[in-house]
Amino acid sequence: MGSELSSASPSEDSPTPPEPESALETARLQLHRAADHLDIDPNIVERLNHPRNVHEVTVPIERDDGTVDVFTGYRAQHDSVRGPYKGGLRYHPDVTRDECVGLGIWMTWKCAVMDLPFGGAKGGIAVNPKTLSRDEKERLTRRFAQELRKVIGPNLDIPAPDMGTDPQTMAWLMDAYSMQEGETIPGVVTGKPPIVGGSEGREDAPGRSVAIITQLVCEYYDQPLSETTVAVQGYGSVGANAARLLDERGATVVAISDVNGAMYDPAGIDTASVPSHDEEPEAVTEYADTVISNDELLTLDVDVLIPAALGNVITEANADDIAADFVVEGANGPTTSTADSILADRDVMVIPDILANAGGVTVSYFEWLQDINRRSWSLERVNDELDEEMRAAWDAVRTEFENRDITWRDAAYIVALSRIAEAHEARGLWP
Repeated sequence: MGSELSSASPSEDSPTPPEPESALETARLQLHRAADHLDIDPNIVERLNHPRNVHEVTVPIERDDGTVDVFTGYRAQHDSVRGPYKGGLRYHPDVTRDECVGLGIWMTWKCAVMDLPFGGAKGGIAVNPKTLSRDEKERLTRRFAQELRKVIGPNLDIPAPDMGTDPQTMAWLMDAYSMQEGETIPGVVTGKPPIVGGSEGREDAPGRSVAIITQLVCEYYDQPLSETTVAVQGYGSVGANAARLLDERGATVVAISDVNGAMYDPAGIDTASVPSHDEEPEAVTEYADTVISNDELLTLDVDVLIPAALGNVITEANADDIAADFVVEGANGPTTSTADSILADRDVMVIPDILANAGGVTVSYFEWLQDINRRSWSLERVNDELDEEMRAAWDAVRTEFENRDITWRDAAYIVALSRIAEAHEARGLWP
């Protein structure tokens, strides 16, 4: 069904579909929306429109057949007024400078809304990791680490995994950086395997935070979790962990999906019996009796919709068809600004990504603390501390939501921008 639609060519008199909104455009729109609600020096807002630095590097690697390919890599560092830059590194063919800047701005807000002592950054390499062997990916990562060595560090800029990268990628990056520095420096990256300084619970953390926030939303609106239906687009680390936790806590998960389509069962899915993308890639539909498209999943009549796959999946074209009461964003930027306005007009409550999926950067902060103190935490402590941090952030956002006639997204951005602006006021402008 989905493939037929995507392969059809538009007729000559069909309107040209609008260009998808870029991460940078969305981030700047959200900045100005939040600033409109606050008495903030416009000079600070202008500074936050722009990244502090964008590093562009070429990354040559020798392929397994002896040929050499050269890729382009980026590291966008947005704002460090509250602490070192923090953000993921992605390997994806569509990585661009502006995408890294936009995602770096989101990381600034995400760290601030969680009240973490970090600023925002993002980076990556424009490459399809599926075309790389394991050895090629390792060589690419080690060379990238060398190219970025002077602009990253445990007190300067701390990368983490993102699309196309994983704990092993971070272990290679940490090792390459450490070898060049002449000492083991685990705090240069987060999201590593625990055996080399990673934190227990880091991989599960974004999905866990989505589940925690979903539960808090339901409690706030007097919606018992036992009477709540949930659809989750994307069954990777974020979507699978969120779905399984909500399933364990009594919710009825009626749909989950991967790139091939969605499993749908209105009676509820046993989420533990369906392998995540990490456990068995692209296997969701193989376990399904009823398969629907990803587009259909988004418009199911459920209580909670969790888009946990890609950005820009809820758009002007389908926002009117969203039937869920609540949208809890598991992916980064799944809702365009135009769609956001449509959903707000329809009283669909959208809980933004900078709050909902912030478990990843929060446990990265825990990992960083463990690394610099050379002392590891138990999984129980990590999960308890994450729950406490998520509830504190929820309380701060809820207070703004209740005190102003605004959306949940605006409330989260107001919390974040207030903290960032206050830090800029306190530090001033050098010289």
